[in-house]
Amino acid sequence: MLLKFIYPQNYNTNSKLLGLMDYSTAIFNIIWLLFVFALSNIFFDSLSFKISVCIIFYLPILIFSIVGFNNENIVYVILYIIKFYSKPRLYIYSKN
Repeated sequence: MLLKFIYPQNYNTNSKLLGLMDYSTAIFNIIWLLFVFALSNIFFDSLSFKISVCIIFYLPILIFSIVGFNNENIVYVILYIIKFYSKPRLYIYSKN
């Protein structure tokens, strides 16, 4: 039995990790977590303090990665912000 599906034009067929986030976002989250964990290991000795620092700095990024900015990938949002601050432009759309 062959099943046929109709995909809307705006449907994103990219594969996602556990159906929640893109793989590029997951890689970014892992790199950010390792960076925060390495910094907390360098500066702090207490395990509970290391865990709380990792939660404080990693959890908001994880939540934004899952929820997203208007269904945009967080990596792309960060790249848009960096591009805007490096070359600020104003784009005005006008119909003729």
